Amino acid sequence: MTKLRVHNLAVSIDGYATGEDRSLEAPFGHAGGRLMEWFFPTHTFVSTSGHETEAVGGGTYGVDDAFAAASWRGIGAEIMGRGKFGPQVGPWEDESWRGWWGDEPPFRTPVVVLTHHARPDLAVGETTFLFRALAPGDALALATDLAGGQDVRLGGGPTVVREFLRAGLVDLLHVVVVPVVLGRGVRLWDDLESLESQFDTEATSSPSGVTHHLWTRRAR
Repeated sequence: MTKLRVHNLAVSIDGYATGEDRSLEAPFGHAGGRLMEWFFPTHTFVSTSGHETEAVGGGTYGVDDAFAAASWRGIGAEIMGRGKFGPQVGPWEDESWRGWWGDEPPFRTPVVVLTHHARPDLAVGETTFLFRALAPGDALALATDLAGGQDVRLGGGPTVVREFLRAGLVDLLHVVVVPVVLGRGVRLWDDLESLESQFDTEATSSPSGVTHHLWTRRAR
């Protein structure tokens, strides 16, 4: 059975999963790279982003890389919010924007981008972005069909993840608590009181200073 999985969702110690004032130059807004400093050195990041030649030894291994690598296993499609694809809002006035990832995005699967504004589907390398205005259940049904029997990754951002959690659709949730204080931005946990009662939870601390929280949905 296809599962919906969230991986590598980094959250500040005060609960923010992205900062304010996002732009082309600042995908995480005023947070900068602070939420993902644990992730960027990993072998998984440098190998999937094409940065192998820039990282000593091809990147680091260990706890952080083990969790990062798990996000790519058995994934046949992704769902993401428009904010992960790019910082634009409103109608697509410039369709030349092809995402943050260059000519070969790391997904190499169909990616359903949730947006209220129509745009033609876009093939970039081995990845196809499908722009759809869909409720969470309908988006998951489409992605499940596209995944060909594999799992679906819910890529974020936090607003989209929160919507799918409210709908009870997330089977696995990997949240990385990072010891930084952002003070403002977009929070993950708002209006999700007692969410933990639906999941089995475990935590793993890393030498990098982050704590990986893995939530696995209990049998329905």
